[in-house]
Amino acid sequence: MPTDFYYPDEPRRQSLWSRLFSSTYAGYRHLQPSGPLLSAPRRPGRFRRLSLLRLCYHLQVVVGIILSLLFLTSVFRPSYTRLPPHYSSLRDAVSQSSEPGRGNVRNEKVFIAASLYDRSGDLARGYWGESVLQLIHLLGEDNVYLSIYENDSGPEGESALRELADRVTCQKSIVFEEHLDLASLRKIAVPGGAQRIKRIEYLAEVRNRALRPLDDQPEVRYDRLLYLNDVAFDPVDALHLLFSTNAAEDGVAQYRAACAVDFINPYKFYDTYATRDLQGYSMGLPFYPWFSSAGKGQSRSDVLAGKDAVRVRSCWGGMVAFDARFFQRGTTQPTAGVADGGSTPVRFRASHDMFWEASECCLIHADIQEPQTNVEEITDTGVYLNPYVRVAYDPTTLSWLGTTRRFEKLYSLPHTLINHLVGLPWFNSRRTEVPGQAAEETVWVPDEKGDGSGSFQHIDRMAGNDGFCGRPGLQVIVEHREKGQKGWETIPIPG
Repeated sequence: MPTDFYYPDEPRRQSLWSRLFSSTYAGYRHLQPSGPLLSAPRRPGRFRRLSLLRLCYHLQVVVGIILSLLFLTSVFRPSYTRLPPHYSSLRDAVSQSSEPGRGNVRNEKVFIAASLYDRSGDLARGYWGESVLQLIHLLGEDNVYLSIYENDSGPEGESALRELADRVTCQKSIVFEEHLDLASLRKIAVPGGAQRIKRIEYLAEVRNRALRPLDDQPEVRYDRLLYLNDVAFDPVDALHLLFSTNAAEDGVAQYRAACAVDFINPYKFYDTYATRDLQGYSMGLPFYPWFSSAGKGQSRSDVLAGKDAVRVRSCWGGMVAFDARFFQRGTTQPTAGVADGGSTPVRFRASHDMFWEASECCLIHADIQEPQTNVEEITDTGVYLNPYVRVAYDPTTLSWLGTTRRFEKLYSLPHTLINHLVGLPWFNSRRTEVPGQAAEETVWVPDEKGDGSGSFQHIDRMAGNDGFCGRPGLQVIVEHREKGQKGWETIPIPG
């Protein structure tokens, strides 16, 4: 007598796929009675059990497909995992020696700048401080100047910074201010008459204070300027950003600016506020490939192609390498845009329109690139995002980035679909402005009373070089904040 039974119309042999993913369902069928019982009335409970088993079967198939895709992608098509040859050569040079300066084969001069808020002291005493010290060693202490500016962090922050300063072996400027004097910062009259300081005005000031040693020693020349946020980073990745990004045939990196990619968790890109694609569009959803397909979609295409120099108009990403000539007096600078007031060298700044906000980290890129006469036809700006170099805002997230990047190519299709569903990128009426040309803009015009009252009006004025950076809004700092209160707040736009 046969040991198993089948419905008359069911194939006796199951496919390999069914045997792999339908063991529960198949086992159930094997136990079905045959013969006269087949014609017995089917009870509702039996239908429910059968439907549940079918659902489990389909779920197992879906899970199996997903797991297979993850495995195959991570093994055969990983994203930004296999380093280009010159990246691998630099990493090998670092790992095979312990000599100071081994990561800086051309002995380039590097100015490292950082502005910190470190109330607990964990940054200076912890992973950030250790990474900075290792980076100095790899660059060679004779090739580096370290400038750190910190303010309003309290006694623990000050103590930790002074401990770090004692361990720094290169030339340095380590400045701690108990309280930044706000009297020197530009104030605006907001609706209601109060005098407030724009958040970006404040952030630009503290970033510029870390650059002051460049003015104090104008005779010293640097090749690169590296600006660091309070991020967890691999010092060798910092070397790749400085010396490997968009390398020419002679091996020398060519850029006006090169940015890392920063993550707030293992999947989520963080600095969407400062990043704009090659045509000035804001970001898509903050996961790979990060950029939308709006316009010509060149930045997105560069990411999907695995390029180490993804062409953009601006970026930051927690760690940025610049051509230092833009920041020094008396240097022969490449052609650059004109900052507000036409000042050189470039420095961080804020937009002075009342209800128009733009990150200081975007505006600095607007000021170092050539003015664009046709935004839709831009092919390169000299500003690049380097997805091989990734940083995070805590060490745990950083430790996961080597894994999550292996299968991130699978995100591109859902990224495209969801971008369209939610309407990304956001519309920016000033994106296509051409510097120096007349433009009609809607701006807030204050009343002569100076009490913060006013109205939005359409006016004709000369377009600046930074329209792509901005968006409507107004954020101001909270000067006397209480414990647990954020350091800034949003002022509603008048209706």
